[in-house]
Amino acid sequence: MSNLDRQAVPTVCGGRGFVVAEPVRELLSPRRVQLGESTEVRRLLPNLGRRMVGAWAFVDHYGPDDIADEPGMQVPPHPHMGLQTVSWLHEGEVLHRDSTGSLQTIRPRELGLMTSGRAISHSEESPRPHARFLHGAQLWVALPDAHRHVEPHFQHHAELPHVTAPGLTATVILGTLDGATSPGTTYTPLVGADLTLTAGADTRLPLDPDFEYAVLSMSGEAHVDGVPLLPGSMLYLGCGRTDLPLHAPSDAALMLLGGEPFEEELVMWWNFVGRTDEEIRQAREDWMKSDRFGEVKGYDGDRLDAPEVPAAQLKARGRVR
Repeated sequence: MSNLDRQAVPTVCGGRGFVVAEPVRELLSPRRVQLGESTEVRRLLPNLGRRMVGAWAFVDHYGPDDIADEPGMQVPPHPHMGLQTVSWLHEGEVLHRDSTGSLQTIRPRELGLMTSGRAISHSEESPRPHARFLHGAQLWVALPDAHRHVEPHFQHHAELPHVTAPGLTATVILGTLDGATSPGTTYTPLVGADLTLTAGADTRLPLDPDFEYAVLSMSGEAHVDGVPLLPGSMLYLGCGRTDLPLHAPSDAALMLLGGEPFEEELVMWWNFVGRTDEEIRQAREDWMKSDRFGEVKGYDGDRLDAPEVPAAQLKARGRVR
């Protein structure tokens, strides 16, 4: 999914300056953003209170939306660099196309993982015909300097490992959780997991104390370390935890995001993650004037033009609040 904001502003993030080195309970409120004509998302990262969680740098939650008589998701071809995109659905389907030639329908609880590396472009759309409801999350992972120029590629994994406990099933999307490891390729120590809780569940999930964590509520009501969490909100948890208490008054679904705090400073503008002002400006020019990002074939419509880069120099300053 793209950042379609036509007034895109730079986000400075990364670095350990504002990593919380102990457990906390910091509730993050979403910002509502319109994507296309029929999809509104709740943007949790970047947030005024928290820019990153490990290498997770961007989180949108959308739906459940009734799109029976709507086109659904329609995100035209657009570029990415320096990041991975993670598509995660609870309802509906998304058709992914990219400039490497990938064409894949992603269905609920299947991993669609696109590594942009040096440059890629892609589109996302609801198939025609499509399911009545669309509900999911779109996330970005920042690539470290050593790997941010890798060749672009796409992975699709329909089968993912699970961790179970009474009242809990955890699907490991990326990284490792309680000994279960996702087949998705990662470039920094991190974890992403989909947590399904049944009504009355009261359990504890093992965590890595060296990771910082956050939990996104997808549906239902759950208490995370004693904090009630409603759909479309995120709770930042800090570091230093060996486990996480979970309680569900009703059936609920959550996403656990975590990782080692991202040490590098970076600049995120529009759909690019870079390190300098010059990189971002060159990427924008290349998207508008060259074939660096390749061509998405088969999409019925025009590609997105990039917004103008702000006149002021874009600076990487590390984590800010």
